[in-house]
Amino acid sequence: MFSQLMTALKGNSANNQPLARRRFTRRHVDQCMSVINGKAYPVKDWSLGGLQVIADERDFALGQQADITMKFRLRNEILDISHEAYVVRKSNGKIALELAPLTRKIRNAFQTVVDDYVSRQFAESQEQF
Repeated sequence: MFSQLMTALKGNSANNQPLARRRFTRRHVDQCMSVINGKAYPVKDWSLGGLQVIADERDFALGQQADITMKFRLRNEILDISHEAYVVRKSNGKIALELAPLTRKIRNAFQTVVDDYVSRQFAESQEQF
């Protein structure tokens, strides 16, 4: 009986794998702000599936549709990405919005943001030598 308990506690390689809760990786590193229904909010993090903003949760309702523009500061420009999102969670001064399905154009714009970040990181790493 004791050996069965120890075997169960050990687990195996299949159940030691972390569960992936999210479809897309959250990005905390990009300099970004958002404009939701005409009002500016700082972005805590974002992904290809949605974003989390710092806002008064009383201003939003669960399921509310919002027109959102994310503004990213790239190396040589400010890139605006406008899209539709829905409020899926709100708590403690944060609002989570899920983006509507992305078009190819919007997905390419997000990829431009990621590419700019990677190239800036590479350039900074080369300056150290």
